[in-house]
Amino acid sequence: MKRAKDFFWPVVGLVAVIWSLKVLYSKLRAEAAADAATEALIDGAGFFKSIGIIASLIGQKLAVIPAQGYVLAVVSTLIAYWALAWYDRIALVHLNRTKGISWLYITVCSFTTYAISHNIGASVFSGGMVRYRAYTAKLLSPAEVAVLVALCSFTFGFGTILLGGAVLLYEPEIVRPLAPIGTGMVQAVGVAMLAFCLAYTVGSWLQFKPLVIRNFKIEYPRLNIVWRQWLAAPMELIGAAGIIYFALPGESNPGFMIVLGAFLLSFSAGLLFQVPGGIGVMEAIFLKVMPGMPASEVFAALLVWRLLYLLIPLAISLPVVLLFEKAQLSAAGREPADPQGPA
Repeated sequence: MKRAKDFFWPVVGLVAVIWSLKVLYSKLRAEAAADAATEALIDGAGFFKSIGIIASLIGQKLAVIPAQGYVLAVVSTLIAYWALAWYDRIALVHLNRTKGISWLYITVCSFTTYAISHNIGASVFSGGMVRYRAYTAKLLSPAEVAVLVALCSFTFGFGTILLGGAVLLYEPEIVRPLAPIGTGMVQAVGVAMLAFCLAYTVGSWLQFKPLVIRNFKIEYPRLNIVWRQWLAAPMELIGAAGIIYFALPGESNPGFMIVLGAFLLSFSAGLLFQVPGGIGVMEAIFLKVMPGMPASEVFAALLVWRLLYLLIPLAISLPVVLLFEKAQLSAAGREPADPQGPA
């Protein structure tokens, strides 16, 4: 039974890698096949020839973006993924389990988690699986990993509410193309969202008591956790939206707050409906929110975002998963067998 358990998780990891490779190819194919003629051309080609066609079409779309836009988009990507690693660090501080877990380990774990979960969907489940394997190897209990995953998800939600409230207050017209809601009502919703963030912070300051459910205890985050969430969550979302902003042409760029608002709406909708990478959902919302932008420019900017924020991280994370599972298998093979007791 123990040997079967030793092999179970590496097999799960291998299945995830194969599935992710399939997702990687299908997404690149979907991005490249923008019209029926191209779709037919790819369908009639073999696998390797279709890879060449996809690469050529992607190159044409990306060639018109200036070098400065790429540099700033890459910097934005690094900021976003560094902030995501901070999510995990914040949760470990909350659990008082930072000892023996380095920033490098946290960063690699967080990077792999989000690279896989953002691409294959079911972020809580897929991200939880990666974190479970990584952090139980550092002797965290399953209950502690569950709290870590929940707090990371809440930190993302907190940032979305915080920045979403600011966008609705500053750019209330952003909602009009999506729903016929008055400016005053939109701003009132923005104020309510910001008030929620303040109320959450006040609760930490007042030191609300833990919620105890049998042997399971959920502690209200302390102020040293909350102030970190105020910084890390907006930083990640601003970095992710910055990729799109810097990939858009300057002459027709609607401004960062509009891009940020469109990103928050579309990315949240993609997560809500469990659409991996927000394929289709993000394009539809961006085109609705920014009707003055040419569709080709929006598609190119979102392609840059998917390459930098989703696909390249996914391609990097797959060897990480394989190396981790190989190391775990090697460690399991070196463990001595349980001694036999007397008959």
